[in-house]
Amino acid sequence: MTAKGILNLDISRGKIDRNVYGHFSEHLGRCIYEGFWVGEDSAIPNVNGIRSDVVEALKRIRIPVLRWPGGCFADEYHWKDGIGLPEKRKRMINTHWGGVVENNHFGTHEFMELCRQLGCEPYINGNVGSGTVQEMAEWVEYLTFEGVSPMAELRAANGREEPWKVKYFGVGNENWGCGGNMRPEYYADLYRRYQTYVRNYGGNRIERIACGANSDDYRWTEVLMREAGRYMDALTLHYYTLPRDSWQDKGDATGFDEAEWFSTLQKSLRMEELISRHSTIMDQYDPEARVALIVDEWGTWYNVEPGSNPGFLYQQNTIRDALVASLTFHIFHEHNRRVRMANIAQTVNVLQAVVLTEGEKVVLTPTYHVFDLYKVHQDAERLDLRLDSGSYRFGEEEIPAVSGTATRDKDGHVHLSLCHVDPHASAETRLTLRGLQGDGSWSGLVLAGDSIDAHNTFEQPERLRPEAFEDFREEGEELIVTLPPMSIVTLKRSAPAQA
Repeated sequence: MTAKGILNLDISRGKIDRNVYGHFSEHLGRCIYEGFWVGEDSAIPNVNGIRSDVVEALKRIRIPVLRWPGGCFADEYHWKDGIGLPEKRKRMINTHWGGVVENNHFGTHEFMELCRQLGCEPYINGNVGSGTVQEMAEWVEYLTFEGVSPMAELRAANGREEPWKVKYFGVGNENWGCGGNMRPEYYADLYRRYQTYVRNYGGNRIERIACGANSDDYRWTEVLMREAGRYMDALTLHYYTLPRDSWQDKGDATGFDEAEWFSTLQKSLRMEELISRHSTIMDQYDPEARVALIVDEWGTWYNVEPGSNPGFLYQQNTIRDALVASLTFHIFHEHNRRVRMANIAQTVNVLQAVVLTEGEKVVLTPTYHVFDLYKVHQDAERLDLRLDSGSYRFGEEEIPAVSGTATRDKDGHVHLSLCHVDPHASAETRLTLRGLQGDGSWSGLVLAGDSIDAHNTFEQPERLRPEAFEDFREEGEELIVTLPPMSIVTLKRSAPAQA
């Protein structure tokens, strides 16, 4: 199969916001406890209770923003339960996720310390479903107010004199479902009320994020933009990729056949339709795209691993998930005018995680390696790339075989990422390079599977990892790349040396 295209290096399509490579962490399963938090007394190396191996792994992929504490958990989370001496914090049952005891040892101070260690922006999700306006207002005050106030004094009493900087604050989560089963008209009014008290203190400036739609609920977006658009800085969208059309039996993370390989990849491409249609509605009320669309929950969702707690949502992660991530990032890039943040669900040990832990052991998943290959696109200038990708056919259906994206970074280096989804055959991709200036050399990395469910385990943690890639050549103004089956390639063309 041959794919053809044109890469216009002299045509810019705007900046790729680094925050589309964001992450999501919820008090769900082993994401927080055992994933991020082990406690200061743990034998696992940690700094202030936060495990160091996970932090170092995430710093390598330049994690830009982390969302917390949920998710469904956010709308029953009362932040004052998670401050003060750990042994005196309230214990509760996590009714959404597994019915386990939540001891609140990981709370506001611990999350902000995690973000400090990661060097990322905190994105905090407030409680609208079961919380009060006062509770949300006081949380913002506790976090960001510098001066004389009850919450500033409480923060100081708990060991933090200086306020933190918080840029992103979500006013509720999934309020159409687990966050209160609300109608859009009702939530729009609640949002207008609650966001009024998400105040900017001192030099801190918060971007207020409204709860957006569940996948294709376009009416929700219509009502929210019409009734509350002028009060928000961003609106969210949630979409999960399931191999089967059943929440009761979603399909397995490993051991699947080609039919489910194909259906998963096909359904991941639906993100294009969802973003396009929601953006069209937003354009009617916000033609200048002041309000961002934030896809703050996305990723694959399968049946849990056998023997694990069904409420913990622990699943393996294969080359199929890596391809889903690659395809999704390409879609986010194409919509960079409106999509300015995304948060994969979830960072550690839950759903399409980038890191898995087991005691002191850590595994980096194929999805992690896509984030690593694609970190070069963060805050880079998107270049005009047009592909005639050919098709991968299964039965009577087909999807594009090759997808791609290209950017130029601040130092002038060009990065081209290509994704090939056919599990059987290689694909030759021929790109005409227009607007090429000066001399430059290409280098590359590839992530490829040797089976459709190839994955890393604690026994074989490096079965899949990026390797050096050399199966490309330049012929005049044409770049010819031979992509292996089921692979992701990132090529770099170094900027010409300055005279």
